[in-house]
Amino acid sequence: MRKQLLFSMMGILLLSTFQAQAGDVKTYMDGDLTLEGYYSPSSCDTSKGTVLVTHQWMGLGEYERGRADMLAEDCYNAFAVDVYGQGIRPANMDEAKKESSKYKSNPELARRRMKSAIDFVKTLPQVSENNLAIIGYCFGGTMALEVARSGADIDGVVSFHGGLSSQEPVTEGASVSSAILVHHGDADPHVKPEEVAAFKQEMRAAKADWQFVSYADAVHAFTEKHAGDDPSNGAAYNAKADQRSWAYTLEFLDEIFK
Repeated sequence: MRKQLLFSMMGILLLSTFQAQAGDVKTYMDGDLTLEGYYSPSSCDTSKGTVLVTHQWMGLGEYERGRADMLAEDCYNAFAVDVYGQGIRPANMDEAKKESSKYKSNPELARRRMKSAIDFVKTLPQVSENNLAIIGYCFGGTMALEVARSGADIDGVVSFHGGLSSQEPVTEGASVSSAILVHHGDADPHVKPEEVAAFKQEMRAAKADWQFVSYADAVHAFTEKHAGDDPSNGAAYNAKADQRSWAYTLEFLDEIFK
């Protein structure tokens, strides 16, 4: 009954339109490049921890800011990361593919850009250097996994329908200190079964602490309502997978931050 009630409440929250954002735009730097993120501090008297939210391939927008606000309502400090840079927001899929490829093909650049966000968040007055996690959507899920592969001192990372491969996979005996949770659409045509199998073997070889959850009938972008409702397109919203993956993520965060 408790879990049914939880899913029901999550459904009401997730299926509604995101409210006007309650947080603040924050600029920060990676070398000479200015980045523009979004910070939504915990709405509670205390914070459970801090979660960085990493955007899909169209860049930081309302969707990620809305997720940050949802986390703040659940007593987390949340920071929506800008991977691309201030003002760099692809206008269409071709531009998004070109921009995201810069990072997927260059793990060193991707990991450095994510580290700049982690370092900046640690300077915020409400944030402790302990209890840090990263979640990401599609491209952002791939970026979150790159952070885990880098051996960064982060408690956990969560990928929602993200790509699972890397130009620099971890090798046997490598240090992966982050707990890992992957939410994957079982019918996702953009992440092939062989990529899934290779990821699992990579995690086993590294002796990582990982979980992999597949959602029946879910394709790519299953948490994103703007993806539409036609799975034959390869990307579509799936309410059940969205609700369950969010509920499992909150449980995961509670576990790793204890």
